[in-house]
Amino acid sequence: MPLLQSELPSTSLRLLTPAQMLQAEQASMAANATDTADHGLMQRAAQAVAVAIQRRWQPCRVAVLCGPGNNGGDGYVVAHLLRRQGWSVQVFSLTPPQQNQGDAAWAALQWGASTQPLSAFEPTAFDLVVDAIFGAGLNRALGTDVDSCLQACAQAKLPICAVDMPSGVDGSTGQLLGQAAAAALTVTFSCAKPGHFLLPGKDFCGELLVADIGLDAACLQAIGSHTWLNAPALWDHLKPQALPSQHKYKRGHVVVLGGEVLTGAARLAAQAAQRSGAGLVTIAAPASVWGVYAQALQGCMVQSFTDGDALRSIIQEPRRNVCLIGPGAGALDTTRQAVLESAAAGKQLVLDADALTAFAQQPQVLFDALAALAKPLAQARAVLTPHDGEFARLFGHLSAALGKDKCAQARLAAQRAQAVVVLKGADTVIAAPDGRLCINANAPATLATGGTGDVLAGLVAGLLAQGMPAFEAACAAVWLHGQAAQQVGPGLIAEDLLHALA
Repeated sequence: MPLLQSELPSTSLRLLTPAQMLQAEQASMAANATDTADHGLMQRAAQAVAVAIQRRWQPCRVAVLCGPGNNGGDGYVVAHLLRRQGWSVQVFSLTPPQQNQGDAAWAALQWGASTQPLSAFEPTAFDLVVDAIFGAGLNRALGTDVDSCLQACAQAKLPICAVDMPSGVDGSTGQLLGQAAAAALTVTFSCAKPGHFLLPGKDFCGELLVADIGLDAACLQAIGSHTWLNAPALWDHLKPQALPSQHKYKRGHVVVLGGEVLTGAARLAAQAAQRSGAGLVTIAAPASVWGVYAQALQGCMVQSFTDGDALRSIIQEPRRNVCLIGPGAGALDTTRQAVLESAAAGKQLVLDADALTAFAQQPQVLFDALAALAKPLAQARAVLTPHDGEFARLFGHLSAALGKDKCAQARLAAQRAQAVVVLKGADTVIAAPDGRLCINANAPATLATGGTGDVLAGLVAGLLAQGMPAFEAACAAVWLHGQAAQQVGPGLIAEDLLHALA
């Protein structure tokens, strides 16, 4: 995953799409005539790249690969700056420099030396590559020349510094638009883009540096972005704090529906709800396996049920304010009814795994129930935590309509369901019905093991039970989940997360 650093005066967690960044740049230049006249933004962008390169590599043979637009213009100025510092630099251009326009034409004049066509690039003659062919705004397939060039870079395993975004990666979605070569360092400007953190793009970014190039702060602020990189600064002020005056009934009561076969899933979820601070946790267990749960969980209450009426009674107990349904529950009518009855009783919900699959044939039934749950307070009171397969079963029509745009899928799903949607993966996306969205970037690959999703669902439920709003509770749970996994390191199993969370 990208290792995010920042050279901004204060680290910004806002993520702007390439179109939004272009809008901010144009507004900033309109507000500052000097920047327009002296090509200030391009000069500062190139200076940031050149400085980053000099901090990380010794002087060596550098190939700067330039495209026809402003990203290529940045490359020409980088080449000029490095050559002035005594580096051996050669420029390869996708199009003849004299065809460039605007700032890019000015930048090519700054280089002032010969260029060769991109097709003439031979990686074995160089020690470092600066990829300035296309930036984050690329939204079309690469041509054959660019594909061949990037493939040669990848095969040669040369270190690459990418300007703004590795060429071939869509800055909005992280999707590949042809061949791409993994960078050791990516230098972007003012704000990171969603594509820096969404798969597969994030695997091509290497270390990510966000550099300040002096964009007008008011112009940046005026951009209506509702997308952030997930981090404690967004939600820590809402995270529940245990107070001396509190007792366990003041810290919320979570009910977890247990299944008859996969009993470990509900147990992990229940213990995670405890670890996140819930005052009380009860597992509603089928009578046939009551003993399995009761023997394994010392800090949780276990209450048995034999039929729907008994389960309804457990759910409707007034002091139980959150119901977690799905882990190991089975895609059964009992699971479906438990969801609908919990919503009808006004309980906040965390729905995972089988609770989602149970509505695969009738998703609108679920959406209507969640909309009714949200309506009295005009805010989401349910969190859905699907992985890709579960998401496709419940929201398959969105995948067909929106392709592989994970942010757009999650946003529209949250609106349809009137719930917070946590679309899980190594690039988990958390979306709220009002359009807010966070991309999480701290999850290590070791989380790809059975039971970790159950722990995540329990974390969300525990934070909800203590009064944290649904969107912030989901964001906090996802980040804490990733941070705990990083602390455990290799060999992680789901149970380890419970101890690391403490």
